[in-house]
Amino acid sequence: MTRESFTASLAPPARRLLQAAAFLALALPLGGCGTGDLWDKFTAKDDTFVEEPADKLYNEGLYLMNEKKDIKAANKKFEEVDRQHPYSDLARKSLLMSAYASYQAGDYDSCIGSASRYVTLHPGSPDAAYAQYLIAASHYDQIPDISRDQTRTEKAIASLEEVVRKYPNSEYAASAKAKIEGARDQLAGKEMSVGRYYAQKRDFTAAINRYKTVVTQYQTTRHVEEALYRLTEAYMAIGIVGEAQTAAAVLGHNFPDSRWYKDAYNLVKSGGLEPSENQGSWISRTFKKMGLGG
Repeated sequence: MTRESFTASLAPPARRLLQAAAFLALALPLGGCGTGDLWDKFTAKDDTFVEEPADKLYNEGLYLMNEKKDIKAANKKFEEVDRQHPYSDLARKSLLMSAYASYQAGDYDSCIGSASRYVTLHPGSPDAAYAQYLIAASHYDQIPDISRDQTRTEKAIASLEEVVRKYPNSEYAASAKAKIEGARDQLAGKEMSVGRYYAQKRDFTAAINRYKTVVTQYQTTRHVEEALYRLTEAYMAIGIVGEAQTAAAVLGHNFPDSRWYKDAYNLVKSGGLEPSENQGSWISRTFKKMGLGG
């Protein structure tokens, strides 16, 4: 088969590709016939990159962050240390500084990303506890108000508990514990808000379930006093007076000076009753388990 007959036998798409390749081969001059400039364009290297010393980049990043307050520019310098000198000690420090700078700027997602990478790459570093704390603090600082979904709060608690669990003797453990209490108070506040909503709708069973969550899971928060009063109120409303009396009695025993106890006491008295603790009530058992029972 001749070259012409072979080309003609091809399907139209394949024939067009073969013809185009032949045309391109003819269009490109042979070596030594003025191809130098063209070839240089294909093989030219970018000589604009100049490697800089790690300490120079790192110090420039510190200057931009501390003096110029230009977090974005500082982060670029820290990233360059990691890119140009990935196995240096300053690359490790730069990754942590990048997380810190992002946290200071309120760029919490970037902070979490850099700090998480640091913990993964350098779990045995003395600064790993701080990196873990930055992750937790980034979640904590984004906790929304109680009218919104509390998924971020739950993430904050999980991250803060990770700090306490993995680094119990670090200087960040105490701060993490305090933040955990703050986040738990937020979750308790959310439960109380929903409980009050149900009570206003006179759905007292649903309200009691919310208040019960506060009493059983968030006893150390400031909301537990109101939760016990609201239980007294809800149980009185549906006629389960024994539980109402117990809630009022436990409230009085643990928080005798609380304004919520005064209200609970008056509410029970208005029904011709007295606060009286039933030792078999779930309320009494819960507080005894915590060492707070009457």
